[in-house]
Formats: sequence, structure tokens, C-alpha cells
Amino acid sequence: MKNNFPILESKRIKLRQFLDADIDNVFKGLSHPDIVKYYGVSYNSLEATKEQMTWFENLRKNDKGIWWALCDKTDGNFVGAGGLNEMNLKNKKAEIGFWLLKDYWGKGIMNETMPIILNYAFNNIGLHRIEGFVETENKNCKKALAKLNFNFEGTMKDCEIKNGAFISLDIYSKFAPLK
Repeated sequence: MKNNFPILESKRIKLRQFLDADIDNVFKGLSHPDIVKYYGVSYNSLEATKEQMTWFENLRKNDKGIWWALCDKTDGNFVGAGGLNEMNLKNKKAEIGFWLLKDYWGKGIMNETMPIILNYAFNNIGLHRIEGFVETENKNCKKALAKLNFNFEGTMKDCEIKNGAFISLDIYSKFAPLK
């Protein structure tokens, strides 16, 4: 995975490597209360957001995953991010994640781009299983995974602490198509 960064495309979206210039949009997304409500990280400054930019870069360098900047093909505008992390090549699995800037919610972008990421994971990386861990209260994400034909496997109750309270995580999975 360490060779050239794969640029992927859907009908409306180009999935490309993050650039230093994307930091403003990453901060815009990962500091917005509605976006980070169910997301694992948030940032309160551009300086702090550099940590996320480094994380994107190091995932791929260390064979732990790959995340793409999602950009509108017509105007190049940054719309969000999506990719794979917690990748385990030995066990052929990874966790999927995504977020969109709020202006792009409800426009079908996830349903359009996530299958491209899944196909890349299964056909180019050779993964067998993609997992999604979703806070039980995150109804929108669970709907998105259902539309992508992820299977609900169960709930890990009170398994993490967020903002001083226990949260539960629902586990979803999707497997590589049989060949």
C-alpha cells in the first residue's frame, strides 16, 4: 500500500490524498458540534488539527489504513473524508469511517463513495471483512450502513467512556464478495 496513492472516483466525487491545504476543511468538519457528536475526535484549533492530518498520513505509511479526502468533481470543493483504519493485514480486516461537512448531508454522497472504498479494500488490498463501530444513538450512520448492506452483529454495552459517560457501540460488518 505504500506506493502511489490511489485516486478513486465516483460519478460526482473524487477521492484523493489529503493535502496540507485541506487542514482548514478538516478543522471545519472536526470542530463542528453536529459532525463530531458521534465521531471519535474533535479539535478546537487549526494547530490541534495538525494531529489529524498526521494521522491520515501515518495510517498509510504504517499499513494501518488509508483515508481519502472527498471532493466534488465539478468544482473541487472538499466535502468530507472517508476510509479505512485499524487495518489488520494478517486477519484481512479493517474498520470503515467517514464524515461529511454539514452542507453535504442528505445528498447521497456516502452511498456513492463508500462502495468504491469497499471495492478497493476487497479487490486491491485483499481484505475479507470491513467493520463499522457505531454509537448506538447514531441513527443516521446506522441507516447509511444498512443501505450499504452491512450486517448488524450486536451491541457492546457501556464499552467506552465519552464525555464522562458510558456509551454503547453497535457492531456492523461487510464481507468480501465470494469469488
